[in-house]
Amino acid sequence: MKYLKPLGLFHELLKSNVITSGRLLGVDIGDKYLGLAVSSDDNRIASPLCVLVRNKSNMDLIAGDLECLAAEFSLAGFVFGIPRCRDRNSVDGGHVKVFADELGKTGKLEDIKYTFWEECFTSKNIDFLLKPFSFSPVQSKTITDKLAAVQILQGYLDFVNKTKQKSKLVLQGDLVS
Repeated sequence: MKYLKPLGLFHELLKSNVITSGRLLGVDIGDKYLGLAVSSDDNRIASPLCVLVRNKSNMDLIAGDLECLAAEFSLAGFVFGIPRCRDRNSVDGGHVKVFADELGKTGKLEDIKYTFWEECFTSKNIDFLLKPFSFSPVQSKTITDKLAAVQILQGYLDFVNKTKQKSKLVLQGDLVS
């Protein structure tokens, strides 16, 4: 696995023409679960995918599951949610970087590039939205984790697509001048 800055990941995908055939996986990393979301074929819309159980002893299993998902969905990159809100160097973000490093050490996801995307209060926002419904605690947690992953990935996709659109407008403006 190779880390790239947020725009770097998107530019890398554009250069290799993977953006039209490679999709992205949004990952919300919690203490017990990984919430996963996948982008549409054109990398504009994020949709919930599934939840994986997470503990320290099953990193190889998680890597294997992600490897299968990468093949099934033609994944070109991962977008890991990282909690950095008010304090840019939040201690909470450390576990996400450690997770990404451990995942890379398995050797199962060599061709996958990844980046981090800020995920302030995603789970809290989803919890708030689900409060009126009568889900069991387990149902609520799995829904929250999947939708938090959607929120992370959609935020990233909106940003890079908006940036890509602005770049096109600037280039068109330069050609007209």
